[in-house]
Amino acid sequence: MPHAYSHAKKAHEDNTNEGIRLQKLLAQAGFGSRRKCEEMITEGRVEVDGELVTTLGTRVDPKKQRIRVDGSRVNLNTHHVTLALNKPKKVLSAMEDPKGRYTLADIVGDKYDRIFHMGRLDYDSEGLILMTNDGELSQHVMHPKYEVEKTYIATLEGHLSGNVCHRLVRTGVQLDDGWIKLDKCTILDSGRDQTIVRVVLHSGKNRIVRRIFGSIGFPVRRLVRTQIGPIKLGDLKPGSYRVLSQTEVRSLQKAVGL
Repeated sequence: MPHAYSHAKKAHEDNTNEGIRLQKLLAQAGFGSRRKCEEMITEGRVEVDGELVTTLGTRVDPKKQRIRVDGSRVNLNTHHVTLALNKPKKVLSAMEDPKGRYTLADIVGDKYDRIFHMGRLDYDSEGLILMTNDGELSQHVMHPKYEVEKTYIATLEGHLSGNVCHRLVRTGVQLDDGWIKLDKCTILDSGRDQTIVRVVLHSGKNRIVRRIFGSIGFPVRRLVRTQIGPIKLGDLKPGSYRVLSQTEVRSLQKAVGL
């Protein structure tokens, strides 16, 4: 069986103490076929420890070296998982509650080890929450330094004019903990008694959207978060979740400087 032996020998050589071939590692991480990964290397899209690598056959040690593709970290931990969850109203943004209220853990169950939510939504708000067991990703997503954009659809009491919407972007409002501005404010529907707006902002402060509109006399009747960074809620049903694809995780990593 010389043919089978040669393949076994090659597989062993690919994983010696000298490391693993870079193109094989990228293929294992989900970047495509080995041939496609070789093209990525020769196109100058891959860095190892901050240095551009264009030589095929380069061996790396994934435990000791940091590999990036197009500037984003290559996650080689197969146990890491990141979820998008659609939180309904009356669900606590926590993994447990001494009062016995329904929590995120009741939706996700115990399928994933050490998984935790990245940020929160208040009890009466709905929409997208990201969850992960990747500690480094979680720290970056929640750190104010990286200013991840969040998009909400808010249903307001009263008729909000376009001028007020623009003012919230241009000058903002002063709250108890300082001035705050919206990045974007778009009126989606407007009537005499109710206005629906899409707002985008970076702040992760507690109840910030409700506080902004409440401060100018437009209480929020309903609030749904539809996007965090590049990750969209899409058609995910309330009370359900999905595992992010490797492409989505890489886009999120890139957005938070990983």
